[in-house]
Amino acid sequence: MKKWILGLIVLLTFVVCQNAFAANEVVVYTALQESDMVPLAKAFEEATGIKMDYVIVGGAGQVQARILAESKNPQADIFLGGSAEMHAPLAQDGLLVQYRSPRADELDEIFNDPEGYWQGWYMGVLGYVLNTERFEKEMAPKGVKKPTTWDDCLDPVWKGLYVHSNPSTAGGAYIHLCNQIFRLGEDAAWEYFKKLDEIVHHYTPGAPGPISACATGEFILGMSWAHDIVKTMREGYPIEVIIPEYTAFEIGAVSIVKGGPNTENAKKLVDWLLTKEAGELNTRNSYRYSARVDVTPPEGMPSLADVVLVDYDRDWALNNRAEVVKKWETIIQ
Repeated sequence: MKKWILGLIVLLTFVVCQNAFAANEVVVYTALQESDMVPLAKAFEEATGIKMDYVIVGGAGQVQARILAESKNPQADIFLGGSAEMHAPLAQDGLLVQYRSPRADELDEIFNDPEGYWQGWYMGVLGYVLNTERFEKEMAPKGVKKPTTWDDCLDPVWKGLYVHSNPSTAGGAYIHLCNQIFRLGEDAAWEYFKKLDEIVHHYTPGAPGPISACATGEFILGMSWAHDIVKTMREGYPIEVIIPEYTAFEIGAVSIVKGGPNTENAKKLVDWLLTKEAGELNTRNSYRYSARVDVTPPEGMPSLADVVLVDYDRDWALNNRAEVVKKWETIIQ
């Protein structure tokens, strides 16, 4: 056989193999943590044969911004994690694929976007993270009580000891912002945040930031997702979770990026995330509540029946996000 023919065969074989490999993966931009993604990626590949190539971008707002920046040439197939409020604006900009998984019918409709642009697969609730060692040494001797309501952190005793995340970039912080609007009413809520700003040492870009800051003892009190606090606590750090009454909750979402390189595999990932297997795995590793009723609540977290939730108007939060964040930036910064 002539050398040029042999070379052509080798080249064609290489191209075919490369295309086959590319078709057998899904590219994921995520707001979840490495400890969440490693077991999910492994289990998904074992179940489907599809490799999950994930990029941990940061907070959900940062994932949203990256997908928007790449809209002319999408690099990702999936936006994974973060609240539905962070996915919906991308749908409004025409950057997501409409897809309703066949498994969506197995879930309460609260987890399903009526328009089909995002899919809920877990639930999280907001709470305080408290460094127990510093609290017992520095605060308890002064007669300071552990905070039990969202108003308790406004006490000047916490000034400089409290850390919060930024609603512009962190989905959890935006939901906390809406939490106070729905709890107090708009006028009272903005007064609340003016007072809170006097207490806050700084705002972290992502919701997990206050947890690590309190876990290491740099600060005593912060606000974040209860499941992430419990997860870090179980790693041996001297922290605890406190869930105030009338707390907000997130619908943790997944969405498919329009124009991504592997849309069909992206649909398979959405389908898999809604299985009992994936729900149990995520709950076991992340301590989040599953969207599936047949998955046992996470160890170390209270039953949802024991959590008093605020009357959270998700449609209002979705439709008014840009205006609310702009007002927060104007008032606070």
